[in-house]
Amino acid sequence: MEAIFNAIVQANDFVNGIVWGVPLLVLIFVTGIYYTVRLGFFQFAHPVVLFKETVVKAFRKKDDKKTAPGELTSFQAAMTSVAAIVGSGNIAGVATAIVMGGPGALVWMLLAALVGMSTKFAEVTLGIKYRELREDGTTAGGAMYYLAKGLKQKWLGVLFSVLVIPYAFVISAVVDTNSIALALEERWSVPTLATGIVLAALTAVIIFGGLKRIGHVSAVLAPFMGGLYILTGIVIILMNIPAVPAAIATIFQSAFNPAAFTGGAVGSIFVCMRYGIARGIYSNEAGLGTAAMVHSGAQVDHPIEQGLWGAVEVFLDTALVCSVTGLTIVLSGLSDTGLDGSVLTMRAFDKLLPGNVGGIICLAALVLFGFTCLISFYTYAERAAEYLFGSGSKLVIKLVWIVMIVVGSQTTLGFAWDLADTINGLMIIPNLIGLLLLSNEVVKLKKDYFRQVGIGK
Repeated sequence: MEAIFNAIVQANDFVNGIVWGVPLLVLIFVTGIYYTVRLGFFQFAHPVVLFKETVVKAFRKKDDKKTAPGELTSFQAAMTSVAAIVGSGNIAGVATAIVMGGPGALVWMLLAALVGMSTKFAEVTLGIKYRELREDGTTAGGAMYYLAKGLKQKWLGVLFSVLVIPYAFVISAVVDTNSIALALEERWSVPTLATGIVLAALTAVIIFGGLKRIGHVSAVLAPFMGGLYILTGIVIILMNIPAVPAAIATIFQSAFNPAAFTGGAVGSIFVCMRYGIARGIYSNEAGLGTAAMVHSGAQVDHPIEQGLWGAVEVFLDTALVCSVTGLTIVLSGLSDTGLDGSVLTMRAFDKLLPGNVGGIICLAALVLFGFTCLISFYTYAERAAEYLFGSGSKLVIKLVWIVMIVVGSQTTLGFAWDLADTINGLMIIPNLIGLLLLSNEVVKLKKDYFRQVGIGK
């Protein structure tokens, strides 16, 4: 059995090395830069408008569009997507990026996110444009639909869907569960199997209630958990403000000379870039096309109306949450102590806040982040399976999802992360090709919506 596992690990490492080579890194940045330029640098030119049309609008008045098709309000769809991206990647993923790529990985993570805002904007926009509306009021959408209907390449839609199912299971059912289980075991000696069983039971209660129940839960938990975590991070930064300039300098210098700050453990800029970008995309999903599957259920009249949320999500996830995690770890000085994943982040919070309060808050955030990922990521697997096999596959996916949560609590963390990176890379390629070829449609829709609401006048 061990020999088989080792063979699988070696095969994955081989594919991973090919997938996450220079060509993919270039494709990610080129796509983000291309869209940023073609969309008029909108994420930099109109940041106030961007948040006003999304976050402010959602809290200023009731987000209710009963006349528009969809199962969720615009805000619920956005929070379900945020619940999927703000998870273990923000706590455990950032930690592994720093350990494997050095502190400078944070720079490449942030740069990829800034241009990735336009990429995800395009994904969500196309997801709404090409979604299918059904007689019962439900919707079906995602990258598979704009690849099949927009590009008229059905096989690309099928390929994407085939990749989504293992992606969702590995990324969330395995990695998120594993991160929670290891953190609870390290903190309070909770058996990992017990954690897996409890998470499986709670997740079952939510997902068997359908997309609307998932949306309602996410709309409550996502803002709360994200706000608490960011607030705690800001407190830590303010309490250690004299050390912040040196930490920031280390991060930026390490981005271009990682060996000098890792004792040679990270020997090249490429390795630093690779882990920063890979973990960043794992966290914010810009370029994957997955968020379009959730956003396609939003009750909106214009695709851009929901597309704006895609850009905001990337900023909130990476520029705020991931940056808070990364800066805290660098300030703690624990990145070269052999710790990794969620345990490293918890220890960093513990060290920088008195009374071990930081670690407890970090653990609570990790549990909430991970749990909301488990319920929201399920929708990815369900929508992909439905696209491939029809609605009859939903029950099977639910049952397998619950079982895999228990299995995930017993999985080796390192291999799970590596496998997640491999599947991420494989999904990105067809999606980015589709985005590039459909860019004219996104640009036209953006101009039309901005003209309607008077943005840019």
